[in-house]
Amino acid sequence: MSAAKTHTVWVTGSSRGIGLAVAEKFARKGHRVALHCVHRVETLTRETERLRATGLNVMQVTGDIASEADCFRMAHEIAAVFGPVEILVNNAGIALEEKLLTDCTAEELARVAMTDLVGPMLCAKAVVPHMVSDRAGSIVNIASYLGITGCSCETPYAAAKAGVIGFTKSLAAELAPSGVRVNAVAPGYIPTEMNAEFDEETVRAIANDIPLGRLGSAEEIAEAVYFLAMEETASFITGQTLAVDGGSSL
Repeated sequence: MSAAKTHTVWVTGSSRGIGLAVAEKFARKGHRVALHCVHRVETLTRETERLRATGLNVMQVTGDIASEADCFRMAHEIAAVFGPVEILVNNAGIALEEKLLTDCTAEELARVAMTDLVGPMLCAKAVVPHMVSDRAGSIVNIASYLGITGCSCETPYAAAKAGVIGFTKSLAAELAPSGVRVNAVAPGYIPTEMNAEFDEETVRAIANDIPLGRLGSAEEIAEAVYFLAMEETASFITGQTLAVDGGSSL
């Protein structure tokens, strides 16, 4: 039996949390993985070196996904070392502190939209030409269950993530004739640094509101991403959003 094909994988926002779990999942499966961040360069370097020390084939790139020039530069840097990106995981994102829309500045709204929605589009734009030429490839966007349900006092984030779901469907239709698949994972409440300010009482209340009665884990999201990304498991799936949220979006 021949060995399973390995791929060049780019996981944005992978210095920590869900992104790091996704990157490590692909790397431990034998793929060539580029980790990425824009600000936490020391953390990214530490994690990349940790994975490399265990024999995994990883590298790092840094840049702002809201910058088209940065996205194309990073794609070229990855291609120069590992070959063109064959699997893109658009994970990088930001959220504001919970507040009313009327308390958000125009600059804050633009920053969330550029990072959480435009950024994934720019990363895709940078890697899609090779995928189309090769008539193969996979993009998995990280949305959020809040993009499905909406959320009071989280309007900018929820709206951007709803946009990611629409982007997923639209790009999937656009690229399907070329054999390129595009899907999304919509995580539920996953403990990460993004929501680390919540106290124990708040976290318990959140868990009690989840139909399965518990929080999810970054590793569970990574399993879903890997499933959707790989031809071996999801070759006839495109344009779909898989909610991995314990039933929160029901």
